Amino acid sequence: MEKADIVIVGGGVMGSSTAYSLRKIGFDGRIIVFEKDPIYEYSSTSRSAGGIRQLYTTAINIQVSRYSLQFYKKFPETMKIDGEPFEIDFRQNGYLFLGTEQMISSLKKQQALQHQFKVPSQLLSTEELLNVIPELNINDLAGGLYCPEDGYLDPYSVMQGFRKNAQRMGVEYIFEEVETILTTQNRVTGVRLINGQEYNSPIVINCAGAWGVYLSEKIGIPLPIHPLKRQIFQFDTAVPLEKDLPLTVDPSGVYFRHEGNKILSGFSEKVKPGIDFTVTRSLFYDELWPVLAHRVQNFEIAKITSAWAGLYSFNTADHNAIIGNHPTMQGYYMALGFSGHGMQQAPAVGQGLAELIHLGKYENLDLHPLRFERFAENDLVLEDAIV
Repeated sequence: MEKADIVIVGGGVMGSSTAYSLRKIGFDGRIIVFEKDPIYEYSSTSRSAGGIRQLYTTAINIQVSRYSLQFYKKFPETMKIDGEPFEIDFRQNGYLFLGTEQMISSLKKQQALQHQFKVPSQLLSTEELLNVIPELNINDLAGGLYCPEDGYLDPYSVMQGFRKNAQRMGVEYIFEEVETILTTQNRVTGVRLINGQEYNSPIVINCAGAWGVYLSEKIGIPLPIHPLKRQIFQFDTAVPLEKDLPLTVDPSGVYFRHEGNKILSGFSEKVKPGIDFTVTRSLFYDELWPVLAHRVQNFEIAKITSAWAGLYSFNTADHNAIIGNHPTMQGYYMALGFSGHGMQQAPAVGQGLAELIHLGKYENLDLHPLRFERFAENDLVLEDAIV
């Protein structure tokens, strides 16, 4: 049997950030990352919309995302290889939540909390919204919550940056699927692969995203998580916009942003839980396009150029991640259930998990509110700003 000191299941952005952070803070044992998808074709990371925001309604999410934003700003230099910056195409074009009259009081409360953690969010009037998006239809709006620091990036490049730097520091990547986590007497002992091979390890970190809940169930640890399909549509317009868009969230929940000269858009549709990558273009025509055309006149004439589906690891209890060690299964750690926030929170979560495992405690940022035990303790972290 092969042996490792730490096994990480899932080599996407969360698993790779954790592996990288473990090495950076001095863990020198053998780390093996298992990833079943060698080209990351169906990875939630590569199918993400890439939004980075601090506009949350809970203190822990604001702090986690603020930490990660500062990391992403320095990412090209921090992750440079052979002297070459590792570019992630981070565009700080802002994040904007549009609000109706009924939503303004809630946006004001959110802004007050965000300011406690030095997030420079701004509550914009309808006229100020036009300074950000001149073509915006403001007739049914009362304002919007805007953060100019936020924006969007290329998720695949971020993941590759973490992975390649982890590998340069001796982390091993094995592109095989983990069938199950091995346990004995309430402690993990390793993993068994689909091909039957077993790897012994006293620590297993479940970073398997939408698939992670199934691995946890196999060892008798159910989680309030299920996979949810989320579709993204890329389209072209006949008339270009005057300015690059922030990632903008309509009151309906439809979001849109620039992707080069094209526009990306998506929506949290109601679907049955499960692994599903089918694309239904009728969603765009029936639900997204009417909203988009109403909000921005330029979107009235649109042509879909690309579309894809990815998976949220959706936490049905409070829409927040489950991070840290399990209280009764020794050696079992998790970073699951991000409900669409994984990409933007990966640097902070990877750092936090590395500290908890190697140092025995959180040092840079206390992720205790996101512990597994919060469900039994009825201490949920209820996040309202879900996209």
